[in-house]
Amino acid sequence: MKNFIQAGAMITMPAPTGGIASGQGMILGGLFGIAATTAQEGTNVEIATTGVYDLPKTPATVFAQGDRVAWDDTAKVIAPPGVGLYPVGIAITASGNGATTVRVRLDGVATVAA
Repeated sequence: MKNFIQAGAMITMPAPTGGIASGQGMILGGLFGIAATTAQEGTNVEIATTGVYDLPKTPATVFAQGDRVAWDDTAKVIAPPGVGLYPVGIAITASGNGATTVRVRLDGVATVAA
């Protein structure tokens, strides 16, 4: 195909306000991804839009395997879907009270705050 550009699993985007560390999640418009490297604000960073990642959550939040999850762009954590949060994927393992991460399979599709 003459018009094929890339598979889209990794996208180059400008780093958000304050910059981003490798492994952190970010939203730019309707796209959520995980930074592959650390980047200063406004510089280009590759983000993964698909795959499975251990992402931060608040210790009191509990997820069952298969729960839908959302990105809280203010707190920079995975949370249950809710108002102002961006649906981003599915918890592929349970994550109980006291745990600080949850394993998430990213949807890789455009998202918008609920």
